[in-house]
This record gives sequence, C-alpha cells and structure tokens, in this order.
Amino acid sequence: MTTKSISIGCDHAGFPYKDRIKNLLLARGIEVVDYGTNSLDSVDYPDFVHPVANDVESGRAELGVLLCGSGNGVAITANKHQGVRAALCWIEEIAALARQHNDANIVCLPVRFTTPEQADAIVNAFLNATFEGGRHATRVGKIACM
Repeated sequence: MTTKSISIGCDHAGFPYKDRIKNLLLARGIEVVDYGTNSLDSVDYPDFVHPVANDVESGRAELGVLLCGSGNGVAITANKHQGVRAALCWIEEIAALARQHNDANIVCLPVRFTTPEQADAIVNAFLNATFEGGRHATRVGKIACM
C-alpha cells in the first residue's frame, strides 16, 4: 500500500520527535496533517489524539502517528474510536506485526523509551508493512464492540 495521507499528533512529551517524524513522512511523499502540539508546554494528550483518530476513523487520513512519553495515553485514547486500531510500538518488529496481523491504522510511539533513530525505524516499519488478511482478518473482525 502506498500511503498518501497521515495525521499526526502529540503531547508535550512527544513534541521533540514530532517534526522529525513529520519530515520523514513528507520525504516519502506523504501528505501530513499536523494537529500539534507545537511546544514543550504541558498539555492534555486527548486534545491532540481525538483529531488524529477522527481523521483515521472517517477516512480523511489513511493512517495516523501519535507520540507521547509512554505511548500508553495516546493509544488508550485513540482506541476509544470505532474503526481505529492504535498500536503501541517500541521496536520495528512490533510495528510491522501491528500492521500485518492486527491491521493497525495508528502507530503510537513512546518517546521517552526510544531514540529518534528508533522512532524513524518504527514508523518506516509500520508504513512498509501491509495487512496479511486471511485468518488475521477474522480476528480483526471480532475486535469492535457492537
């Protein structure tokens, strides 16, 4: 899959990596919608997660990238949206499997536990992987609450 659009968001802890990841995406020819935050000033992560999740949920963005200190807060918040499968990824293999087996559509990065180079590699692994379908599609189909 060639990704054409990604929405990105972060809190103050994720801010140090946001522009780096954004530039990585732009260099790949991907349109990026940036929901902030744009400084190290303390903010509430849900304010930046919900717009990204809304874009992915509605199809305005094909994928999303969220960043915070642990990655947990942004992942928990994003996963409240139906149709969003946000995966907390701290190594490349987890990111690839999240796409291949879980059809994840948002990658969540724990900035306090990854180097900038690791974050780049995680995002690239996420983008380079594709959903395998088959038995995984059956499982993914059982995720949503009715």
